[in-house]
Amino acid sequence: MTKVEAFRALHRRPSPDDPLVLPGPWDAASARVLAEAGFPALATPSAGVAASLGHADGRTPADEMFAAVARIVRAVDVPVSADIEGGYGLAPKELVERLLETGAVGCNLEDSADGVLQDPHRHADRLAEVRHAAADRLFVNARIDTFGQAGTDPEQAAVQAIERAALYVAAGADCVYPIGAPTGVLPLLRSGIQGPINVHGTVTGDGPSPAELGELGATRITFGPELQRWAAGALREMVPHLGQGVF
Repeated sequence: MTKVEAFRALHRRPSPDDPLVLPGPWDAASARVLAEAGFPALATPSAGVAASLGHADGRTPADEMFAAVARIVRAVDVPVSADIEGGYGLAPKELVERLLETGAVGCNLEDSADGVLQDPHRHADRLAEVRHAAADRLFVNARIDTFGQAGTDPEQAAVQAIERAALYVAAGADCVYPIGAPTGVLPLLRSGIQGPINVHGTVTGDGPSPAELGELGATRITFGPELQRWAAGALREMVPHLGQGVF
């Protein structure tokens, strides 16, 4: 079984309360820690990688992002999916080739640019081109940004997400990711979306557990840049004690 086949198989969960948990490494060292902890696959967060490279979120040059993903993939034996934001303006064929060169088995592609939602039909066409170029070599996770629009009612955003998800799944997306969806609308999303759903989890323990998110409809759970930010926060707390020998 290839890595992408193994990654696809991980999305076929034995029960609703057992979603696939995909923590997000931001560099090779964090990837090794997570793989050694026993996670069967990883998913890079673009914002976390950007921070590690000294860039603002959404401002990482494509070459640097692909190089960072390649380093993470080389560091571990488990499958790695890559967050490649909106695709950096690359044509679908080139985008797929660049991804495959890194060794990644999947990718996130978002349907907004600079906070503005893209036309869903045009985005679906792009996803179809990516799927055609990739064939079965990549697992495509289509991020849906309706919940990030200011002033949008959560239920209205959920209805819009369901409409977009239908187009994206028909275009060949393997999974959809309605990022920022409140837990209260997850059952609505689950009832209206065919196939796997990616839900954002939390590393702080102040939100639903993975099992609870699974019961609400999540197929898989990612954490965005939360682990990288938590690690940076832990380092800030340690710094004042450097030289004192006490942590």
